[in-house]
Amino acid sequence: MTLLEAIILGIIQGLTEFLPISSSGHLVLGQNVLDIKLEGNGFEIVTHLGTLVSVLCIFWKEILSLILDITDKNNRKYIFYLILGTIPAVVIGFGAKTYFSELFESVQLVSIALMVTGLILFYSKKVKNNSFPIDAKKALLIGITQAIAIIPGISRSGITICTALSLGMSGKNAAKFSFLLAIPAISGAGLLLALDPQSDITFIPLISLIMAFISSFLVGYICLKWLLSLLESGKFYFFGYYCFMIGLIVLVFF
Repeated sequence: MTLLEAIILGIIQGLTEFLPISSSGHLVLGQNVLDIKLEGNGFEIVTHLGTLVSVLCIFWKEILSLILDITDKNNRKYIFYLILGTIPAVVIGFGAKTYFSELFESVQLVSIALMVTGLILFYSKKVKNNSFPIDAKKALLIGITQAIAIIPGISRSGITICTALSLGMSGKNAAKFSFLLAIPAISGAGLLLALDPQSDITFIPLISLIMAFISSFLVGYICLKWLLSLLESGKFYFFGYYCFMIGLIVLVFF
């Protein structure tokens, strides 16, 4: 892997981790287009870490408030909802790890999943803007859809935010819960990859790993900020056009 390829893949991870267009799907497509054959999953750990740090940087006040005001009843409830929403991904992630790893080899499956993501995002346009608070039922349902997003091509942020909007949450609260839920999700994905015996990264130059981390962090930070403002404008569904068209193009030509 060259330095430029590492930076490009880091940018792809940063662009797609938070924008509702599927980071896993785009990494599969990116490696196929660039004809990069990575041994194991170690490189993905580095790029996931970069985007994880970008979430922590943007939501550090909310995270700090939840930790420092743990005695507050509402904060305890919110933490419980985050834990509840994380359980489905943990169960499916560990239980079907081998099966989902095989899905990353199929470009055709990724293309179909991207089109499904596009349809989900189109649906969000029809959802009425409400402001119902998060509760246990909503948290569990959002968590189940997050688990579905383990399939490469299904956007984690797209499907969880659309689910939250469909359940009557406001765009701001839907995004907040989705991205706070992303912290254990991304951490868990990184842990699974780290535990993989094929996750060796010694064959990748250190400078390439550093630049992949930096590029995924910086681009992820910018994209997350932009997405939060876009949600407030009600144009979240715009990404549906991109996902559907990319999925269709890949299905036809690859």
